[in-house]
Amino acid sequence: MNRRPPRRFPCSSTPYVPILIPHRPNPVKSTRNMLWLLAMLFCNWPLIGTGTSSTVSTRPDVVNIGAILSYNSSIGKVAKVALETAVEDVNSNPTVLNGTKLNLTMQDTKLSSGFLGIVEALRFMENDTVAIIGPQHSVMAHVISHIANELQVPLLSFAATDPTLNSLQFPYFVRTTQSDLFQMAAVADIVNYYVWRDVIAIYIDDDHGRNGVVALEDKLAENRCKISYKAPLNPKLSSGDITNQLVKVALMESRVIILHIYATWGLEVLDAAWDMGMMRSGYVWIATDWLSTVLDTESSLPSAAMDRIQGVLTLRMHTPDSELKRKFVSRWSNLTTAKSDNGLFGLNSYGLYAYDTVMLLAQALDAFLNQRENISFSNDQSLSEFRGGNLHFDNMSIFDEGNHLLISILQVNITGVTGQIKFNSNGNLMHPAYEVINVVGKGMRTIGYWSNSSRLSVVPPEKLNTVTPSDHLYGVIWPGQTTQKPRGWVFSSNGRQLRVGVPNLVSFREFVFRVGNSDIFHGYCIDIFIAAVEILPYALPYKFIPFGDGHSNPIKTDLLYKITTNDFDAVVGDITITTNRTKIVDFTQPYVESGLVVVAPVQKLNSSVWAFLRPFTVMMWCVTGIFFLVVGAVIWILERRTNDVFRGPPRKQFVTTVWFSFSTLFFAHREKVESTLGRFVLIIWLSAVLILNSSYTASLTSILTVERLSSPIKGIESLITSNDPIGYQHGTFVENYLTEEYNIQKNRLVSLNSEEEYEKALKDGPKNGGVAAIVDMRAYMELFLSTRCEFSIVGQEFTKLGWGFAFPRDSPIAVDLSTAILKLSENGDLQKIHDKWLAGKACSSEGTKEDVDRLPLKSFWGLFLLCGSTFLLALLLYIIKLVIQYVRLSRRSSPTDNNSRPVPSFFSFMVEKEEDHVHDHHHDIEEEGNSGSKRRY
Repeated sequence: MNRRPPRRFPCSSTPYVPILIPHRPNPVKSTRNMLWLLAMLFCNWPLIGTGTSSTVSTRPDVVNIGAILSYNSSIGKVAKVALETAVEDVNSNPTVLNGTKLNLTMQDTKLSSGFLGIVEALRFMENDTVAIIGPQHSVMAHVISHIANELQVPLLSFAATDPTLNSLQFPYFVRTTQSDLFQMAAVADIVNYYVWRDVIAIYIDDDHGRNGVVALEDKLAENRCKISYKAPLNPKLSSGDITNQLVKVALMESRVIILHIYATWGLEVLDAAWDMGMMRSGYVWIATDWLSTVLDTESSLPSAAMDRIQGVLTLRMHTPDSELKRKFVSRWSNLTTAKSDNGLFGLNSYGLYAYDTVMLLAQALDAFLNQRENISFSNDQSLSEFRGGNLHFDNMSIFDEGNHLLISILQVNITGVTGQIKFNSNGNLMHPAYEVINVVGKGMRTIGYWSNSSRLSVVPPEKLNTVTPSDHLYGVIWPGQTTQKPRGWVFSSNGRQLRVGVPNLVSFREFVFRVGNSDIFHGYCIDIFIAAVEILPYALPYKFIPFGDGHSNPIKTDLLYKITTNDFDAVVGDITITTNRTKIVDFTQPYVESGLVVVAPVQKLNSSVWAFLRPFTVMMWCVTGIFFLVVGAVIWILERRTNDVFRGPPRKQFVTTVWFSFSTLFFAHREKVESTLGRFVLIIWLSAVLILNSSYTASLTSILTVERLSSPIKGIESLITSNDPIGYQHGTFVENYLTEEYNIQKNRLVSLNSEEEYEKALKDGPKNGGVAAIVDMRAYMELFLSTRCEFSIVGQEFTKLGWGFAFPRDSPIAVDLSTAILKLSENGDLQKIHDKWLAGKACSSEGTKEDVDRLPLKSFWGLFLLCGSTFLLALLLYIIKLVIQYVRLSRRSSPTDNNSRPVPSFFSFMVEKEEDHVHDHHHDIEEEGNSGSKRRY
C-alpha cells in the first residue's frame, strides 16, 4: 500500500501535522481559546505580512470581500450568479464607489455546514477582507460569527435565517434576509386562520431546525395553539430515518404537519409521505420557504414529483414588484447561461437578497470611505502568546475600522430589487412579508400574503395603504384534490379508545346511573353524549370509566383534574360549567341551562277575613287612600266658588268632599262638576281608578282561585342574613360558591348525598338537626320536587349556569361535539331526550309567589305621578285665574268714589262665591248710568 503524501494547504508549504490536544476541563473559555483550537486543528497558515499593521492611507482602488456558498444547492447556485452580477454592476458604475472596485472571492463549502466554512473564513483574513457574504447555513453562521466578532469583520448573510443569530450575541453578524421568527409567525397565523389547534413539527435537529421550531412554538402559543409532537431528523439522515419518523407521525391525532427542513431532503420527506399514504385527503402539509425555493429554482421537476406534493402550502419571501426587480428578472436567463456550469435554472428569493446584499455593502463602503478614506488591518497583540512554531497565529489580521463599517451597513437605507433595504433597532430588515402559496398542478398559486403589520391578507402589503385590508385567504386545493378545509386531526389510529370518565352517582340517577358493576351507563346525560357522537362526521371509539365508590357522590372537580393528569380523555355527566373549571379543561356547548335555586318547606296559606287586602301591598293601600282624599280636596277647591254643592257649613262641605272622593271608586258620584279644571282633573282620576280597579280584581281573583304556599325563607338573601344551616349536594361546586361569593360560613353548610337525605333534612328543620333550605341546581330540584309537593322553590334563580362535557384544553373534539349538540337542539332531539328522562313533573312549578303576586307601589308609580302632576297643574291654573280676577276687581273700585264698594281681602275674595262679585259689578254699572242721566237732565 502506498502512503498518502502529507496534506498541504494552498496557503502554506508546510505539511499538515496532526496535533494532539491535551484534555482540559473547559478548553473553550473564550472566543480566543476557540480560535486557537481551530487553528491548531486545521492548518499552519502564515497570515499576511509580518508587521503589526498594514494601512492604505488613501481611498483604495480595490476592496476585498469574500463569499461562502454551497455551489450545488438550490440557494447557492442562484446566489453565486447573483453575487457575481451584483459585483459587476457595482464595478461598472463608477458613481457607486467613486472609482473603487470590489474584488469578490468565493469559496464552495461543498454543502458542508461547518468545517470547510470555518477554514474559508480564516483564509479570507489573509487578503485584508473587509466583509464576508454568507455563510449560507445557520449552523455555520453560529461558528463563523465568533471569528467575525474577534476580527471585527462584518458577516452579511442572505440565507442564515436562524432567529437566535441576533445582534446582541453576534454584533458583526448582519442578516440581509428575513428571520425565521417572522416566517414562523406567518405559519402560526395560517394555523390559527384555519382554526387548527395542534400541529406536528418535522425538522432537522440542528441550530437551524431546533431554533426555528422554538420560534414556531412561541408564536403558536400566542394563538392558543401548540405543537403536539416534534419529529427531529438527524442532519445526516437516511431514508430509513425519514420512514421511522413518519411512522410515528402517522400514529398521532394531529394531521397538520409543519415541515422545516433543508431543500436537500425536503422532497424526499414528502416523497416518503406519499408512499405511506400521508398525502391523502385529511392531511395538511405546510412547508417553510425551502419548498418554494426548490420550485422556483428547479423548473424542470418531473411531473411525477409534482404529483406527490399536490396541495402542500408553502411560503416565499415577498419582494414587491418594481422596475428594478423586473429588469433583473429579465436578465436572469442570459446571466445563468453565461455564468453557470449547471445549465439553466430559475431565480429564487434568496438570489434577489444576495444581489441586494452586495448593493447594500457597496453603499455602506462608499459612506465608510467618504468618512475614513483608509482601510487598515493590524495584528491582535493579545495573541502574541501563540507566537512561535509554524502556526503564525499571532499574525492574524484584525480590521481596525470594522466597527465603523458595521455602523455604515446598519445605517443603509436604499431601494433594491427586494424593495426597501433598511434595518430596525434589532438588526432585522424592515417590513418582513411572505407570500402564502398552494402547490397546484404543475406549478404554484399565491393564495394570500402575510406581513408583520397586516398579518394575513389577499392584498400585497405594499398596497394596503390604498386598499382596505381583507382578513382572509383565497381558496386552497388540499392534499387529495379537495377544496374542503381539512379538520386537522383524527382520532388516534393506534387502536386506543377515548377514555371517558363518568361520575358514579348515588343521587338523581335519572341523569347518570351505572348498570350494576359494569362499565355500562344510562341516563339523560349519557343519551345526549351518545346522540352527539353519532352525528359526528367521523368515528369516535370510546369507553366509559366509572369514577366514584358508589356510596357517595364523587367530587366533580377531582374528576375534571383527571383530564389534566391524562387519566381521562373526557368527562361526561352532570358537570356544571364554572369559571374556575374552564381554567383547567375545555367544555362543549351547554346542553342544559340551569342555575342555582333555593328549596325550602312550604305550607298552604289558609284563607282569612283579610284576604281581600292581599292584592296590594301596605304601601300601595296607603298611597291609594291618600290620593282619594287629595282628589276630593282638589275638586272642592276648584268648585266651591261656583258650585253650590260644595258650599255651605264646614261640616257639610267636609262630608260632601269625602263622599265625592270615595264614590269615584265605583263611579257612583252624583255631584255635578261645573268648572273646566275640575272636569279635567276628574277625567284623569277616573282613568286611574279604572286601572286600579282592574288590577285589584285580577290579583284578588288569582289569590282566591289558586292554592297559595308560604315559607319563612324568601330566597338566597334571607338565607344569607340568617344563621340557619343550609344543605347542598355533595361533590358539587355549591359549597365553594356559597363560601366564596356570599361569604357564608362553612360550618353552616351541610353535605347531603341523596334525595332521601334532602327530604329528611328539610322535614327535620334547623331545630331538629336538619336544614332550613337546600341550595342546588334547578335541574336537580325540579326532579326532586316532582314527587314532593311539601317543598318548593322559593325566590328567584340567582345564577345562570349550564352543563357540558369536558375535554382537555384546546381539544378539537370539544368543538365538534359543540356543533353536534347545537344540531340536536335544532332538530328537536335534545327535547325528546329531555322528555324521555325528565318528563312528568307534578309539583316543581309551584312556588311561594305571595310576595311576587302582591301589587307593589312601584308598579303604579307612573300612574300616580300622572295624577299628581294633573292636580298640581289644575291648582296652579286656578290660582292664576283668581289673581287675575282680583286685580280686575281692585282696579274697578276707586277709593275717591263714595258709592263704590270697598275691595275685600284676597282670602275673602277666594272664599266668597264668584256670583256675588259679578252681581255687585253689574249694580255699580247701573248706578253710574242713572247718575249720568240725571246730570244730563
